[in-house]
Amino acid sequence: MEVKIKYLILFFAAVILSGLYACKKPDPVAITPPLPPVVTDTTTLKGVAAFKIGAAIDVYRLQTDPLYKNTLLNQQSSITIENAVKWPTVHPSQNSFDFSGGDYIADFCMANNKRLHGHCLIWYQANPDWLNKFTGDSLAWENLFKTHIQTVVAHYKGKATSWDVVNEAFHDGDGTLRVQDINASDNFDDGCIWARHLGADYIARAFLYAHEADPDALLFYNEYGQEWSDAKTASIINMVNDFKARRIPISGLGLQMHTDINASNDGIAKAIQKLAATGLLIHISELDISVNPSNDQALSYSADLQKKQADKYAFIATQYKTLVPKAQQYGITTWNVGDKDSWIRTYIMHKDWPLLFDDDYAKKSCYFSFRDAVKN
Repeated sequence: MEVKIKYLILFFAAVILSGLYACKKPDPVAITPPLPPVVTDTTTLKGVAAFKIGAAIDVYRLQTDPLYKNTLLNQQSSITIENAVKWPTVHPSQNSFDFSGGDYIADFCMANNKRLHGHCLIWYQANPDWLNKFTGDSLAWENLFKTHIQTVVAHYKGKATSWDVVNEAFHDGDGTLRVQDINASDNFDDGCIWARHLGADYIARAFLYAHEADPDALLFYNEYGQEWSDAKTASIINMVNDFKARRIPISGLGLQMHTDINASNDGIAKAIQKLAATGLLIHISELDISVNPSNDQALSYSADLQKKQADKYAFIATQYKTLVPKAQQYGITTWNVGDKDSWIRTYIMHKDWPLLFDDDYAKKSCYFSFRDAVKN
């Protein structure tokens, strides 16, 4: 009897245990959570563009105007130093350099993941008074020339990705090299002290000196007027071919593209296409589009002018994206940010509205047409 009871107890215990096992929840299966969606910024220039979008900037505005700074932070992926490393600012006397303005911009770029493009090492204009009065033989001029280039480039080594090494070396119209002033009666010297003192090959030596100072920097020749001067375009292409034959280091060409709403679309397209055929990087480097090239003081920024400007911005961006192979697309840079910052207002003193943002850094009609045109 005791044995039966023992078996009965074991039997019922087994039944209860089997029931508990049957009711037990299965171990959870490990599930890998889905990756978060990739968020693409479809509202800013830098967020949609297939290439770098930049602005040439003024260090004082960057330091003092929060709206200016925020626009750069939100919209641009590349920054050009507008004036802070040009001769009068960075090399104010023969034996001194002042990098404070350029350093502020460089630090801003490093802190905010912006590409830094230096402008410009050698130019026939904007030379300090001490340089214009400098006396010395050709060796003294050569040493001055080389020292300036290499001191500036070396200072920004590892910070500046690229440089406009030589700016505007060819005359308007006939495309000849600037040497002597061709119209002295106009009180404006458009000759070049470098060509006068160092000879026509100063351009090649400038590139060699810059390359020695920073072998990793991309080196550009920068020029305006290619869209309306076939002779100037031809001179640039001939220079590039000569450099290639002599193994002079040159990485790219800057098409400034200071233009206006009346500029020939055919001329713009041909200039982009011809220079892209060199195989070098192509940078639309100083873009702005004037709506008032004749400086009519009674003009208003009408809806019609805004539409023409928006169409021109879109056309330039579309031609660049279409005609320049992707591997050669260095980007498009506007010459400053808002209309009130433009050299057209502050330097040549024209009444105009040439840029993508208005005086308060609000987006204009041309901003939206341009943004749509640069989309990847």
